[in-house]
Amino acid sequence: MTTVHVITAENRSSYRTILDTYFQARHEVFVKERGWRALDRGDGRDIDAYDNDNATYLLALEGDRVVGGLRLYPTMLPHMISEAFPQLVHGRILRGHHVLECTRYFVVRQRRMGRTDCRLLAAFQQFCLDEGITEVSAVVEMWWLPRWHQAGFKIRPLGLPVMVEDQACVAVSISVSSDSLAHLRRLAGLQGPYLVRQGLSFPSLPQVPYAAA
Repeated sequence: MTTVHVITAENRSSYRTILDTYFQARHEVFVKERGWRALDRGDGRDIDAYDNDNATYLLALEGDRVVGGLRLYPTMLPHMISEAFPQLVHGRILRGHHVLECTRYFVVRQRRMGRTDCRLLAAFQQFCLDEGITEVSAVVEMWWLPRWHQAGFKIRPLGLPVMVEDQACVAVSISVSSDSLAHLRRLAGLQGPYLVRQGLSFPSLPQVPYAAA
C-alpha cells in the first residue's frame, strides 16, 4: 500500500537517496512529459531555489519507489507566487504562518489510474490539519480545478487565468478542512495510518520569521 512520508530539514538526511529519486521523477513529469524546458538543468533532476531547508515534502512511496509527491513552502518567505507569479494574484499576496504554498504536485504515469492521487491529497489535508495550516496557495493549470472539486477541495481563485508554458493557469487558495479529508479518505479507501513522520518532532514545520519579497 502507498504511504506518504513527511520530509523536512530535520530528517532529510535519512531520505537522501529517496529525495534524489524524487527529483528525477519530477524531471520526468515536468520537463519530459509537460515540456517545461526552462526547468531542464541537464542532469536529469528538477531542483530549484525552493528546494532548500525551508521546504517540506510529502512523498508517496511504495517501498522505496517514489510514485508521487508535492512540496510545501512557507508563505512568510519569498515563495514562487510572490517571486515568479505575482501577476496571477489580484490584490495582496496571500501570506501567513497558517498559509503554505504547494508546488510540484505529481503522480507518476503508472499510478494515475488508481488511488495514489487521492491518498496523496488526503495526506496533504491530514498534514496541514495536524500542523494548524488553514489555507494553501498554488498555481495550477485550469484542468486541475474540476479534479480537485471532485476530490472535495474547497477552492477560491486569487486572480484571473494567465497563459504559462502554453497552458491557462490560475492562482488559487485551497481550504484545509476535516470535511475535505473525510471525503478523500473515502475516495482513497483509507482505513489505517498512511502518513509517516519518521524521525520528526511534532509539529514538523519550521518556524520562519516574515521576510518581505
